[in-house]
Amino acid sequence: MPTPSILVVPPPSLFRKLFSDSAAARLSKLGNLQFNSTDADWSTDELAKRMDDVDVLVTSWRTPRLTDTVLERAQNLKLVAHSAGSVKFMLDETIFDRGVAVSSAGAAMIQPVAEMTVMLAMLMLRPVHNLDAGLREGKTWAEMKLAGVGEELTAQSVGIVGAGQIGRRVIEMLRAWNIAVFVFDPMLNDDEARRMGVTRVESIDELMPRCRIVSLHAPILPETKHMIGAKQLALLRDGAILINTARAWLVDSDALATELKRGRIRTAVDVYDEEPMPADSPWRSMPNALIMPHIASSTTQCFHRQGDITVDEVERFARGEPLRYRVTAAMLATMA
Repeated sequence: MPTPSILVVPPPSLFRKLFSDSAAARLSKLGNLQFNSTDADWSTDELAKRMDDVDVLVTSWRTPRLTDTVLERAQNLKLVAHSAGSVKFMLDETIFDRGVAVSSAGAAMIQPVAEMTVMLAMLMLRPVHNLDAGLREGKTWAEMKLAGVGEELTAQSVGIVGAGQIGRRVIEMLRAWNIAVFVFDPMLNDDEARRMGVTRVESIDELMPRCRIVSLHAPILPETKHMIGAKQLALLRDGAILINTARAWLVDSDALATELKRGRIRTAVDVYDEEPMPADSPWRSMPNALIMPHIASSTTQCFHRQGDITVDEVERFARGEPLRYRVTAAMLATMA
């Protein structure tokens, strides 16, 4: 096939973050590259002006939406290789009607998000961050030793809401502790649950009271909006821990705040209704909450895997081979 024209949308600072020197060198051999050299995010109009004759579009976070205006200028476009996770913010199913293939590097994020989830569970059981802060603030040794009596992860029962790629990786990691794991996912059947070594439950309402720790991994769908509300939170046992490294969409944050103020449950959260978090956000003073700045997938290894996967996909495209991480219209419908 003719040498493809490849347009790289991420500005230089983001490109360097995602694409190692070796990945960038591999990409340069695959076609005629055009880069965003401004180190500023393009607007939709700025992207549209650059789409003539582009065969491959390399995208990432902050890429403008591929509107009809953009796609009308992209008559040669054959592949969108997304060097991040969900593409749902950027395009819709009409792109597939144009015969454009779409690939995502979301698989790169499975391991770090799963690791963060398990780490948060352990930190909620043995809050070493609080002990460190207390000692630095001058609290007594005896006081911190008393506060440091925690619990083991092995002794807990854990509920997983959403058995997608990340949810399944969390389950694999938890099974190493021989933990009783309960899963709610309408797409999971009994045979799969048996193979995974988990107990499938029919509803969130059934899951919540059975588990000391509940971790959320469901996608953003109309039916998942505030799937964890006041009713579900009230079903949690005293001392339960809710972990959300997925999306704020899943939880009614007002209901969660009300439950937290009662002091009955605790939470560890990486995602919020408003990001970046405002200076006056109630989350900053929320009792019983461990808060993170949406960084569950942020590791050097993950960033470079995203770039590597993207280059791998462009190489497959150039060789005429099937994409490994192809996104279909059906997948887009259930994608986060």
